[in-house]
Amino acid sequence: MKKFRILLLLIVPILFSSQLNAQAIRGTVFESGEPKPAPLPGVNIYWSGTQQGTVSDENGQFSLPASKDAHMLIFSFVGFLNDTLHVNGDEGRISHTMSKSIMLGEVEVSTRAKTSFVSRMSTVNSTTITSGELTKAACCNLSESFETSASVAVSYSDAITGAKQIEMLGLSGIYTQMMAENIPNLRGLATSFGLNYVPGSWMQSIQVSKGASSVINGYESISGQINVEYKKPKDSERFFLNLYQDQMGRSEINFNAKIPVNKSFKTMVLGHVSHNNSDHDGNHDSFMDDPVYTQYNLYNRWEFKHKRFEGQFGIKGMKENRDGGQLTFDKDKPRDTSNGYGVKLATDRYESFLKTGYIFSRPATSLGIQQQFVYHHLNSFFGLNDYTAEQYSYYGNALFQSFIGNTKHTYTTGISFIYDKFNEQLNDSLFSRIERVPGVFYQYTYSDGHKLNVIAGLRADHHSIFGLFFTPRVHLRYSFNESLILRLSAGKGARSTNVLAENTSLLASSRRIVYRQVPQLEDAWNYGINLSKHFEVQNRELTVNVDVYRTDFINQVVVDRDSDINRIIIYNLDGVSYSNSAQIEANYELIKGLDVTAAFRYNDVKMTFENSLLEKPLVNKYRALVNLSYKTNLNRWQFDFTSQFNGQTRLPSTLANPEKYQRKDYSPAYTILNAQITRYFKKWNVYLGSENMTNFKQHHPIVAAKEPFGQYFDSSMIWGPVTGIRIYAGLRFTIE
Repeated sequence: MKKFRILLLLIVPILFSSQLNAQAIRGTVFESGEPKPAPLPGVNIYWSGTQQGTVSDENGQFSLPASKDAHMLIFSFVGFLNDTLHVNGDEGRISHTMSKSIMLGEVEVSTRAKTSFVSRMSTVNSTTITSGELTKAACCNLSESFETSASVAVSYSDAITGAKQIEMLGLSGIYTQMMAENIPNLRGLATSFGLNYVPGSWMQSIQVSKGASSVINGYESISGQINVEYKKPKDSERFFLNLYQDQMGRSEINFNAKIPVNKSFKTMVLGHVSHNNSDHDGNHDSFMDDPVYTQYNLYNRWEFKHKRFEGQFGIKGMKENRDGGQLTFDKDKPRDTSNGYGVKLATDRYESFLKTGYIFSRPATSLGIQQQFVYHHLNSFFGLNDYTAEQYSYYGNALFQSFIGNTKHTYTTGISFIYDKFNEQLNDSLFSRIERVPGVFYQYTYSDGHKLNVIAGLRADHHSIFGLFFTPRVHLRYSFNESLILRLSAGKGARSTNVLAENTSLLASSRRIVYRQVPQLEDAWNYGINLSKHFEVQNRELTVNVDVYRTDFINQVVVDRDSDINRIIIYNLDGVSYSNSAQIEANYELIKGLDVTAAFRYNDVKMTFENSLLEKPLVNKYRALVNLSYKTNLNRWQFDFTSQFNGQTRLPSTLANPEKYQRKDYSPAYTILNAQITRYFKKWNVYLGSENMTNFKQHHPIVAAKEPFGQYFDSSMIWGPVTGIRIYAGLRFTIE
């Protein structure tokens, strides 16, 4: 027994010492050099996401307790590049060599941050458009924010209302999920005019993601996702003012101001007033080229933070009155055929959101809740057609994020709920419905911290009308080396249609809208591949991105404008519908201060109309863009030039019309040129620009414009600009 106790006393310290050794990470840090690396003292070594760390001693050696939760070890030292190593805890002794320090003499090092870029580390093919990129053009609202973007095209929906629509991957904007700070927005009644509701100076950045996006944000993304990040109290200017005026009578005032309340609370106010009072008719067809309108937009947002709890709250109100139509129309007289053709849209929209989050002590672990309330009311008429609509919406999303084993394997899971109530009336026809969609989701992310990233997610949602459906999505990023990156994506998206709200422009015609079938849930698969290559040419980086995407519809609501010249027929897809889109884009600083972007996109979009597979109308077959941006030394002057080449597009058939009201099968190709000059001062800058410099306009944009109450009138056959050259000037004033 005595011998056993002595043996136990000898073994326990050894086991205890072994356990301590197993709980410590030891190693040596070296500095690269010749003839061999030398030990490097004073290096900061710590676990990512924690306060747990140490410093290498005079021999470059270190010892650090292992972490159960964190597995990414960061090495940091002044003058050296930071390094991150993945450590499992059973690595044994670590030997790490840091890159040589950069020895600088008396030289000036300067660089220009890219104003539009794809992050090399992003798993999803997503382009970030910064506020700097937005100032290259007038950018009075979201619809005018993509003039220098190769991926997103913007065009007019009709020749009367001024509504604009986007196109991405060959598909209209209804298949692109619109987001406001990762909350779905501009849905339902806001689809046709929502791009005009977001002032350009309010935006901090825009993220444009192609293909199926994350399941975390919902199921509605089919061709892509556009997320707007607004200015925030913690990092925006103390005060900003933007004034704008063009020669056509459009005036704008934009401002934002932040107010620090205390350590925990910050707030800011954003305001926007836009007014167009000129009823010009440049093509002499008796219709105003642009409607006259007034829009008021006010936004107040708050941020609060206390220890591990933080949140955001905001409330926004928008009111707009828009009047268009014939110059002879008098809104104070009865609406009849003797008074001319008039259009009026009166919109009231109110939004509020609340985001709350709690950060746990465990690294990379948090709980967040997103909520949004929307009320939208529209009162409008188009000639003798009356259309009123009302929408009540709620969106809720609860997300929990953590990791499995180590931070190479993270996950996000949660539940969501969408409530939409629509009341619509077109003349004597009533359309009312309530949609409730509870859902659950799980998304897994793997990252080795260098070469391979994988995101795989699955949603299950139950629609109160269409039942249960699933949305799987996967993204993969593989870095062959630092300059060659491959991204793959595949996923499914679904959406409930709002036919009248999404096709308001069709109400400005004499054609009757006929529902042959009740619209079903639209759903489609999207597949994509992106290859990004970075070259070094004359000590400057040349970036080339190549995309190929395909979208296959399982079901689609067809808006048929070809089968009957007097009707627009609505039915569900019976056959094939697909979109193929390929794009190549290159970015390079040609000479110091001169950035060049060149891109070309090809679209092949077809769908089945009455058993015939045809090209989808009003989609450009191809599009090219060249953008030049030059900034002088000391950033005093900036010169921006953009050329957009738009290829032909198939037009809906007009063969059944009388000859004088017929249109060709295809539109011609055309080019749009835009330019802007900006002069910078200490706290303010002034800019002068021109859009559509060649004064190109679509001839006879309105079919049968002289007979607006006849059976052939149609203002929706739009493939090009309705207005000609636009010259504008503005001033931006900033107090940081």
